[in-house]
Amino acid sequence: MVEKFKLIIKKEILIYLFTLLALALIMHSDLLSDPFLRLQNIYEKGNFTHPFLYSFVIYSTILILRKTIDFIIGIFEKKTH
Repeated sequence: MVEKFKLIIKKEILIYLFTLLALALIMHSDLLSDPFLRLQNIYEKGNFTHPFLYSFVIYSTILILRKTIDFIIGIFEKKTH
């Protein structure tokens, strides 16, 4: 049971990190050309938390959609048994 929980947590963390990376690259394409300049801008402006907050909002939306789809699929699977 604990191992299953650890596996689920690792999977969700990976999904969150992928979301964070994808949003960072979509919103700030200069990360690929000059990441130091982007990090310097973040430091100067004090915008440390906004990437994590935006990613959390998108991750939460994706999580709600995933769980809703799982629930609907579960209802139809129970009817067929």
